[in-house]
Formats: sequence, C-alpha cells, structure tokens
Amino acid sequence: MRTKPPRYEPKPIDTTDIVLPKGIQRLSESLAENTHDVWARNRMADGWRWGPNRDDVLKQHPSLVPYGELPESEKNYDRDTVLETLKAIVALGYRIEKSR
Repeated sequence: MRTKPPRYEPKPIDTTDIVLPKGIQRLSESLAENTHDVWARNRMADGWRWGPNRDDVLKQHPSLVPYGELPESEKNYDRDTVLETLKAIVALGYRIEKSR
C-alpha cells in the first residue's frame, strides 16, 4: 500500500500569451454548458442524483441541475476549463474559426 503520494508537478501548456478572438465568447459559453451536461450525464449514469449537499456515500450532488441554474461560481469553473482548453488548442498551433 502506498503511504505517500508520488511527487506530482502539474505542467499545463503555457497559454499566458494566447489571446482568443473576440467572437469566441459565445462558443465558450456553449462549450461550458456542454461540459456541465457531460459531467452531469456521467454522474447520473453512475447513480448520482441531486441533493442539497454533496454526499459521496448517498451519491448526491447539488450541481446536478441544468447549467442555467448553477451558481456563477460553478459556471465560472466550467468557463475557465473551456477557455484554457481553447487557449491550449491555439498554443499547439491550431486555429479555431467558424465555418462559413
């Protein structure tokens, strides 16, 4: 049995100089909602349901609600995840553009 976790130093892709195009805001909000929906679907498939407090034993979570009903702090978590992912895509040399 492991008594001490292995040394871990997160090394995300450097996105500090990446500026996303202005029109990406609508896309990022749609992706944030989708990120929440994927998370919720997976939780529900594992037997989780809504509960007023997170309870790992009872498999209850207060965020198992539609994206629009989440508190801003939870929405911001999904938004930040999406924006960092989009920035990483650009940092890796790809372009994000809407098809015509």
